[in-house]
Amino acid sequence: MTTTTIGLLIGGRDVPASGGATFTRANPVSGKVVTTAAAATPADADAAVAAAQAAFPTWAALSPGERRQRLLKAADLMDARTADFIAIGAAEIGGMPNWYGFNAMLAANMLREAAAMTTQINGEVIPSNVPGSLAMALRQPCGVVLGIAPWNAPVILGTRAIATPLACGNTVVLKASEQCPATHRLIGQILTEAGLGDGVVNVITNAPADAPAIVERLIANPAVRRVNFTGSTGVGRIVAQLAAKHLKPALLELGGKAPLLVLHDADLDAAVAAAAFGGFFNQGQICMSTERLVVDAGIADAFVDRLAAKARTLTAGDPSAPGSVLGALVNAQAGQRIKALLDDAVAKGARIAAGGTVDGAIMQATVVDGVTHEMKLYAEESFGPVVAVMRVDGDEEAIRVANDSEYGLSAAVFSRDVARALTVAQRIESGICHINGPTVHDEAQMPFGGVKSSGYGRFGGKSGVAEFTELRWVTIQTGPRHYPI
Repeated sequence: MTTTTIGLLIGGRDVPASGGATFTRANPVSGKVVTTAAAATPADADAAVAAAQAAFPTWAALSPGERRQRLLKAADLMDARTADFIAIGAAEIGGMPNWYGFNAMLAANMLREAAAMTTQINGEVIPSNVPGSLAMALRQPCGVVLGIAPWNAPVILGTRAIATPLACGNTVVLKASEQCPATHRLIGQILTEAGLGDGVVNVITNAPADAPAIVERLIANPAVRRVNFTGSTGVGRIVAQLAAKHLKPALLELGGKAPLLVLHDADLDAAVAAAAFGGFFNQGQICMSTERLVVDAGIADAFVDRLAAKARTLTAGDPSAPGSVLGALVNAQAGQRIKALLDDAVAKGARIAAGGTVDGAIMQATVVDGVTHEMKLYAEESFGPVVAVMRVDGDEEAIRVANDSEYGLSAAVFSRDVARALTVAQRIESGICHINGPTVHDEAQMPFGGVKSSGYGRFGGKSGVAEFTELRWVTIQTGPRHYPI
């Protein structure tokens, strides 16, 4: 493995951190250093925001057609750099090549969808009670938008943090994840090469220990008008508190504990396929990953047997190793944390139906049967290749168990009776629910986000436009106006 060395992207230039410091990211399987990145200081955070603020008037003044053309060019460049994203992503984070290839493809489509939205930033004329008053609601760019992206779907989520804000006429600062600085830095490089303009996109990388100070400095900057964060609920609460302190609107897409409900009349083969994909793909390190399988007791034995058999065919390992399908966890510490959840469940009566083995950052696909409320695995997000089977008696109990979680991002319901499944789906507390489909599903034009501890606000399509524009009431008095004094 070669080592990639990257600087900060500020004002269209690759610059070192002002203090000259760097930090490293090691491959989670080999332990070898793969990235040396600039470790930004609070002064660098200020400089990135200043560059974005300086670029804002010109970018905001572009015609929608011009912004569209530049974003479309960026999408094509992202497609062209897919091999680079695969190489860098696998080295930094340990996932499979097909995962990072999918990341690049969907991220490019997010840019195309954002490009299409440049002419869809609509207002409206509102009837006024004042004679001769033309009243309008107009959407305008906010200014500088701060995007904070995670490592687990690095190209998708790094691009999502900035694509719609750019389409709306805002400029952006992307705070990269410490786990994948080179992957996120490449997004900024591509957008700059596409000719968006110096300072329109800026990327800050920072050492892990410096993250709290950098995030606080960025959010506190008066020029930052919107904040979006994708990541854990714990950190999301901190971001929300900081944003509230400075009266900054925030969009938060946080943790999940997605339930997949298997009703008694479900197509078991279809449900097993969706559960295996949703639970194990990318080692279960996706916010939408299927964590809970809420299965009707009448078909639970057959379902668990089939899923366990499927899980045994899915091998986790070094992404470069022959036969590896699931790749590796982000680090060995994640494996230790997940193993503790399994040990607790088994000690309290659960059964490991498949998998359960952890070797450093490699964890095999795991099916845990008989998970109950007393077990940590019932409530805590594993963020690993683990599915917890919860047996229930009928639809009412299935709905109760599905909603018995602090999280509410994605969900799924499997039933051959679509009307019945829709009735169940409408009672599940989640921002997203799929009928006869997996919990892991994303499209650039869809409203994406959660409820409860999974956050608030929505990425995607017109929902994203509403998040990243200011809605202003503007009137034109076209005739005489009567005043009471």
